[in-house]
Amino acid sequence: MQNRRETLRQSLAVAGLLGATGLFPQYALAFNKTAFDAKSIADALKAYGASAPVESKDVTLTAPEIAENGAVVPVAAASSLAGVKSILLLVEKNPNALSAKFDVTDAVEPNFATRVKMGQTSDVYAVAITADGKAHYAKKEVKVTLGGCGG
Repeated sequence: MQNRRETLRQSLAVAGLLGATGLFPQYALAFNKTAFDAKSIADALKAYGASAPVESKDVTLTAPEIAENGAVVPVAAASSLAGVKSILLLVEKNPNALSAKFDVTDAVEPNFATRVKMGQTSDVYAVAITADGKAHYAKKEVKVTLGGCGG
């Protein structure tokens, strides 16, 4: 039976090997730091290689008209477009526009729900990016009565 000290020693050895080869787990994740650090919607879409977005009835956004608490605003996005590869949720007046990104495959229905944090009343966008790089969106204004981003 392995004790705690031996387990810790082996863990440190594995971490050392990963560090030496530059293969830390955070680098293996599909995380686009540029997109999540983007201050505007256009910059976030540019980071994912999407074209200029066009409004579409094939993308739906469900969000409350008035959010009593900006720290937990429920939103849902769905798309009936063919070939959707990702769905983005963006909040225009947040310090960082991109709130969530969902990857879609053929085995996944492009229908997602989550909660986002909003600092103030703002337009919320659901953007569906297709395999050919086209971006389609739906938007809705959500009024926030109690700020969630430090407000």
